[in-house]
Amino acid sequence: MRQGILLYGPPAAGKDTITAALTELDPRYVPFTRLKVGSGKTEGYRMGTPEQLAGLEARGDVIYRNDRYGNIYVVDRPGLDQAMQGGRTPVVHLGQMVGMEQLTALYPARWVRVLLWCSKETTARRSPQRGDTDTPARLAAWDATQADLAAHPRAQWEVRVDTDATAPREAAQEIDDIVRTTSPRS
Repeated sequence: MRQGILLYGPPAAGKDTITAALTELDPRYVPFTRLKVGSGKTEGYRMGTPEQLAGLEARGDVIYRNDRYGNIYVVDRPGLDQAMQGGRTPVVHLGQMVGMEQLTALYPARWVRVLLWCSKETTARRSPQRGDTDTPARLAAWDATQADLAAHPRAQWEVRVDTDATAPREAAQEIDDIVRTTSPRS
């Protein structure tokens, strides 16, 4: 059975940091590299063109598309298929509940859903520390994520982590424990 991890949370909640800690625990955990169409930061993305995006959309291979910060971010079926090859477990970062819903509905796998949270003050502090040049937009996204979460009070989470109070390695171990107890590969 294919499996993956969904990390949901506001900007600077620690998705990259916890993903790195997961990959240190087990090399089968791999960051899912979203397709990005636009400009700005390229590290951590598969950069694409509008034509590539149109092709994916025409084939029905876009699982989730998010337009934010003047760019388009895509979770695509071919990218997930590749990330899951060889029994690997991709770690997918999302900041919108609709993305969580679409991914779990449109891409069959055993998904471990993780809510990462930090205060808005923490996002304000971490954002420039990690090199963001658009911290006000990240704070607006924090507000949008909080509203999105409040609008989905019945959302199901296997793990909830307050990254203001939990060290990345501790969070990764907790997530790994859940994956291993729900996985036939343990």
